Amino acid sequence: MALSQILLEVLACPLDKGPLLYSEEESFLYNPRLKRKYGIVDDIPVLLVEESEVVDDREHERLLSLFHQ
Repeated sequence: MALSQILLEVLACPLDKGPLLYSEEESFLYNPRLKRKYGIVDDIPVLLVEESEVVDDREHERLLSLFHQ
């Protein structure tokens, strides 16, 4: 199930309070400014910093390519 557009409009990164990119296909939210990836478990975004993943430059480029197709 996809996250609703209304929910996506109010979700923000807990660190910099900025907007997040959403990948429905891979089920995650991404903050490209901090290279931080947040998982979605059972259709619930997990916006806990300690459970997020900081990605390396190569993965960052791959993720950005998902959103610029």
